[in-house]
Amino acid sequence: MGKRVLLIEDEPNIIEAISFILSRDGWTVETHANGHDAVDVVQGNLPDVLILDVMLPGKSGYDILRELRAHHGQTELPVLMLTARGQSKDRDLAEQAGVNRFITKPFSNAEVLDAVRDLGEA
Repeated sequence: MGKRVLLIEDEPNIIEAISFILSRDGWTVETHANGHDAVDVVQGNLPDVLILDVMLPGKSGYDILRELRAHHGQTELPVLMLTARGQSKDRDLAEQAGVNRFITKPFSNAEVLDAVRDLGEA
């Protein structure tokens, strides 16, 4: 497969789990753990798929995604958003920001793998 994923997540256990399942599937996984400079990191890495946590130190995933979509020409970048908050208002905020897929925590490994594969083929 050989595609690249950028995972922006601040929980070490989630970083480890997602990195493991995607690496085993042939993905190259880069990670980043804060929202402060996340937009710059995305711009510097140009991944095939972005996995973005909602609650990050420095800047929320919603704000990062809005900024990427509006000001950085990343309208086509497939984005999977992860959150512990899965209420309908959270999904609405993610959709308004331009998310492609939305998964609530806790999630299954298979669910994340299937979503990343789908987004990587789009």
